[in-house]
Amino acid sequence: MIQRSFIHIHCSHISRAFRPALIIIFMAAQAALAGTSGVFNVREYGAAGDGATLDTPAIHKAIDACSAAGGGQVLLPPGRYISGTVHLKSHVTLFLEAGATLVGTPDLKQYQKPEIPDFMPEAKWGKWHRALILGSGLEDIAIAGQGVIDGNKVFDLTGEERMRGPHTFVFVNCRKVTVRDVSFVDSANYAILFQISDQVEIRNVKFTGGWDGVHFRGAPNRPCRDVSIIGCQFFTGDDSIAGRYWVNTLISDCIVNSSCNGIRLIGPATHLIIHNCLFYGPGVHPHRTSDRYNMLAGINLQPGGWDATEGALDDVLISDVTMHNVSTPFHFTLKSGNTAGNIIVNRVTATGVYRAASAVESWAQTKFTNVVFRDVTVEYKGGGTLEDARRTVKSPGVDARPLPAWGFHARNVQNLQFDNVRLRFEKEDLRPVLICTGVDRLTLEDFKFPRPAEAPEAMALNDTMDVRLQNVDFPTVNPRYTELNLLADDTIGRITAGKPYQAKIVVENDKQEGLAKIELAVAGQKKTLWLWLRAGEKKEILFKGLTAPDEGIYQVRCGDMSQSLRVEN
Repeated sequence: MIQRSFIHIHCSHISRAFRPALIIIFMAAQAALAGTSGVFNVREYGAAGDGATLDTPAIHKAIDACSAAGGGQVLLPPGRYISGTVHLKSHVTLFLEAGATLVGTPDLKQYQKPEIPDFMPEAKWGKWHRALILGSGLEDIAIAGQGVIDGNKVFDLTGEERMRGPHTFVFVNCRKVTVRDVSFVDSANYAILFQISDQVEIRNVKFTGGWDGVHFRGAPNRPCRDVSIIGCQFFTGDDSIAGRYWVNTLISDCIVNSSCNGIRLIGPATHLIIHNCLFYGPGVHPHRTSDRYNMLAGINLQPGGWDATEGALDDVLISDVTMHNVSTPFHFTLKSGNTAGNIIVNRVTATGVYRAASAVESWAQTKFTNVVFRDVTVEYKGGGTLEDARRTVKSPGVDARPLPAWGFHARNVQNLQFDNVRLRFEKEDLRPVLICTGVDRLTLEDFKFPRPAEAPEAMALNDTMDVRLQNVDFPTVNPRYTELNLLADDTIGRITAGKPYQAKIVVENDKQEGLAKIELAVAGQKKTLWLWLRAGEKKEILFKGLTAPDEGIYQVRCGDMSQSLRVEN
């Protein structure tokens, strides 16, 4: 303090020409004095911390001094610091001691937004990117400490949904970012939003209230890379973790409580690991838009589910996960422009599933390549009716919806495997436990489920060619074939080369229910249908989408029946 006074006293005796240089020397001296240990206390730069004074200028002075010294720690000691947008700088850590709270000012004019690159679809959203803490184009930045960052529910009637205000922490095009040990409460939009950034670690952070907890987005040719979210607690009103275009993402050892989805992926991701997490509902804090509390899907992977995206969902590992009171454990869907490779789900237990079967559905041009559920136990609320079993399946919206199956629903998958999977319900459900449509290979190994006597069929396998069974608790059956008819699709009743036709088969089962394999052979080709038959059931089956071979006469065989097929030009 003596040195500062000395500089102040003698400044009046220096000519105007030298004053700018002296001011620079003075600022450097201040930085040296305040940050001799690399710590720059905002109190020494004029911050009041009284919960009333706008402390943004003082915080910025401390950040500027820290940056001028080459980096270090900007310290917020105990107190309530009211602030507008705080602009971080490279190599600066914002450290909040226990008892320190950074509070967003209600004055919306005090918030700024970053510049978003033009190649990002989000660039057009303008003020939506406003933030309490902001970083753009930075390296080696951090927020840490045992303090609290309070978004203060600074709502904006002109914002998204006529209520959303600034996010709490936004950074764009940054690398080496750490958020550790702090708590985010009452964010006026997302707690943490970042875009096209790499080497991000969020560890031991608690999120309470607000909309999304952590939301991060890359772009088709610029994903977010190397992101770790470890040991965090989420008690959010909207999705706890969300975003798209991720590469090398680890989500581990987290508690996830939400009034929306636990994890929602809305675009491509590769090398994604979700490990040792607890997901449970209902939400502790309401979904602010709708004021509901029920939790939706535990893990919702839906590339293209919100808007058009392009790229791969691949190398996904979900392991050692517990869920309770979610609408569905897994909602995996693809929309046009997206592909999916390997998704492995290991060691998962879910209870209290109240709305929908787990789903693996491609509505894109390509199928899921390989999806495995291993060591999985799911208990559903159940109670589905015969009417529910007749429900029409349409392309999903943005969230899981009721389905005509109660356990799993699969559509367009090359290889789908269930290994040691246990499915149960609290109330008897008359829907099939499993519906597969367009599954090339289905493996059921140690696949267990209850079979209500009133349920018409335990499973429905449509356009599923190859089914492999091992250690299942239901039998396979060999029905009698009683009728085989070939039907032309044209109006004159002729089967024409290269044109579609159908085969209608009638089968009758004996006294034991089970899964039946029906094979149709014609012109060196085989078509296979699998269906569930109850004891004594008689059922009509249609092989659709058959294409007539070249002109000639062929034998069509199905079981022990055969019929001649005449093909004309």
